[in-house]
Amino acid sequence: MMRLWKVFILSCLVSIVALNVTAQTDTGAVSLSPTEIVWTTTQYKLEDSGAIIPSSVDNSSTMEHRFDGYILENDFLRVTLLPEFGGRILSIIYKPTGHEQLYQNPLGLPYGIGDGNFYYDWLMVYGGIFPTFPGPEHGKTWFLPWDFEIITETDDVVTIEMSFVDDIRFASAPSRFNAEPTGLEARFRVSLHANSRAVDTAVTISNPSSESVSYEYWTSITLAPGSVPDDTRVTANTEIIAPIDVVKMPPWWPATIAQEELTNTPDIYTYDNLRLFENWADMGIAYAYPTISESNFWGVINHDNEEGIIRVADNTISQGLKIWTWGYQSASIPLEAYSNIERRPYIELWAGVSPEFFTPALLPAETDITFEERYIPTVGLSGVTHASDTHLLNVHRSDTDTVELQVFSVDVGIESTLLIMNGDVLIQELVIESDHDVAQSFSIDIPENTSAMTFTLTDGNEEIILSGNLIEPIE
Repeated sequence: MMRLWKVFILSCLVSIVALNVTAQTDTGAVSLSPTEIVWTTTQYKLEDSGAIIPSSVDNSSTMEHRFDGYILENDFLRVTLLPEFGGRILSIIYKPTGHEQLYQNPLGLPYGIGDGNFYYDWLMVYGGIFPTFPGPEHGKTWFLPWDFEIITETDDVVTIEMSFVDDIRFASAPSRFNAEPTGLEARFRVSLHANSRAVDTAVTISNPSSESVSYEYWTSITLAPGSVPDDTRVTANTEIIAPIDVVKMPPWWPATIAQEELTNTPDIYTYDNLRLFENWADMGIAYAYPTISESNFWGVINHDNEEGIIRVADNTISQGLKIWTWGYQSASIPLEAYSNIERRPYIELWAGVSPEFFTPALLPAETDITFEERYIPTVGLSGVTHASDTHLLNVHRSDTDTVELQVFSVDVGIESTLLIMNGDVLIQELVIESDHDVAQSFSIDIPENTSAMTFTLTDGNEEIILSGNLIEPIE
């Protein structure tokens, strides 16, 4: 076992070096460069169909997988792409802090073999951001190579596309999965702009056939913001940022469910304690109920260093939000146990076109669906209450006399002004500078006899970016 562990540590170090290769860029420019990615897993073999050979699994020894990857880089972000294993964004490092935002599993372990929970009847976690389709859970393509194409490559923006056509038929799929190919095509575009602190993606699902197709699409995101790059993990003091009041939870993990209050509707619970990772007494699933469509953001913030990553999107299209963790105890499992325990220390959030797994959507004949997702690493935000493509804002009342404001600028060059109003009276005008790598914070005194207090964030053309209440009006 000691020999295995030495091999594992060496392989992890090789993998870390591969992930941290720095592409050479001109100041202010975006670059795309190739890299090699090395990942260590326990020993296993697959049939040509994708099924695992149970007798081949040997958790006492390891194997290396080598992939061709790519690094997208600007002054703020270093983004590692892995087309050959599920068409994924494997890593997002925020360069001002040097910290990782996504989780990468240091040792892959096949699990769930023969349990009927996944399309190929087994699974293995790697991490990052990756598209899953055309079915529930992790779909068909999570470990398969996707086609890779460079769409745009300039100093101002680089856009790549990873794509996959579902022509897969797996006769041995568990009965609740559709074993037949759908013919759908998924295109996952990733863009990095020169003066942006965000990674932009666009997901397109196309149905070229003459008939409607039942399908599911989910973007899976394994999150561990504010992590040291060679030791990605969430901490107990990490919060799930989701503007929802209730969730739907299946009754499979009673210790997790017990953290919240049951409403008058079966399986529907208030959503309060489970916002913090330390309250996940066990693994579990929580779905935004009925959907997340009334909000345009969600994400995770690590309160130990106030670093986070927030996803901004049109959630009328990606209406589903699924939350999953392995439970808070996953953060204390030693690496030496990873070859026998599948639990890993991350928070997994999913964005879906349907409200929950095994509730498919319908894509009409000869049509497609597209939604854009912007992933924004943040520093200095203790929460998010309002979001746009260019700014994240957090409002909270610290005491009876003061309102606290935090503003994070996503794109450099978009200077903005924050107007604080008491009814029709201007109280304060604040300049938001876009060259800050951390959130700007302001304390606003509440005047006496205040009936309503609002804010309006405008750009240089006085166009409204965000607006809302600082103090709810008295009716």
